[in-house]
Amino acid sequence: MKKGLLIILCCFAAVSISFADDDAPNPYLVQMMDLEDLPDAVPKLEPHSHYGNPPHYTVLGKTYHVMKSSNGYDKRGIASWYGTKFHGHATSSGETYDMFAMTAANKTLPLPTYVQVTNLDNGKQVIVKVNDRGPFHEDRIIDLSYAAAFKLGMLEHGTAHVEVTAIDPRLYQAPESTEAQTLAQEFTEQQLFLQVGVFDTQDSAEEYADEIRQLTDVPVDVAMIDANAVYRVKIGPLVDEEESISLNQTLQASGLKSGFLVSV
Repeated sequence: MKKGLLIILCCFAAVSISFADDDAPNPYLVQMMDLEDLPDAVPKLEPHSHYGNPPHYTVLGKTYHVMKSSNGYDKRGIASWYGTKFHGHATSSGETYDMFAMTAANKTLPLPTYVQVTNLDNGKQVIVKVNDRGPFHEDRIIDLSYAAAFKLGMLEHGTAHVEVTAIDPRLYQAPESTEAQTLAQEFTEQQLFLQVGVFDTQDSAEEYADEIRQLTDVPVDVAMIDANAVYRVKIGPLVDEEESISLNQTLQASGLKSGFLVSV
C-alpha cells in the first residue's frame, strides 16, 4: 500500500486511491513520540512474507519483478515518505503500517529486507525494514515511514536524494547495541541446516554445492564428516523449519533432490 495505490498482493491486484489528503501527524503527537531518539530497525533473519513476494505484479500498466535476493543491492535515487492516510492499514507484507516505526516501501526488494538509507544531501543515515510496495513513481526508489523521513531530515522538502544499501542480517554487527549483540548470539546458537547430499569426493560435493548456490543466497557449505573422507553438502544456518520447506521447494523445482533438517 503506497501513495496513490493500495496493493493487495495476496490476490495480485492493484486498486487506485487518492493520496491528496495524506499528511504528517499532529505536531504535538510528534513531540510526544520523541522521534529524535527513536532507534533504527535492527536487522534480523526473517522468512520472506507469504503475501508480499509474488514473482511479478503489475501496477498502472507496468510490470515489476520481485528480486529473489537483496544481496548486493545498492542504488541511488529519490526517496519520498507516507504518513497519516495509511497509518494503521495493512502493508503489502501483511504487517500493519505504523508511521512511527522505522519501515519503508520498495518496488522490487524481497519483503522483508533491511536497508541502510543515506540522505546524500545532509549525510544522515537510518536503518529501516522494507515491508511494503511502492513508490510507483519512475524517479523514486524508496518510500519511507514518517519517522524514518523525520530522522533523515527530509520532511521539509518532502523528498531527498538517497543511497539505499541492503543489509545482510547474518553479517550485521552493531558493537554498541546490546539488542544487536543479543540477536547475534541467538543466531550463533541457532544451528539448523538443510543437508542436501553426501559425496565420496570433495570435487563432486563442490560441484553440487555450486549448483545450489545459483538458486539461493543462503550459505552452502561442504565439509568432511568422518575419517573416511565423506563430504556433506548443507545449506544454512536457517532461520527456522519454514525456510527449509521453501528451500526444498526451490531445489525440487530445479530438478534437484530435497534435503532434510540437521542440527550441527
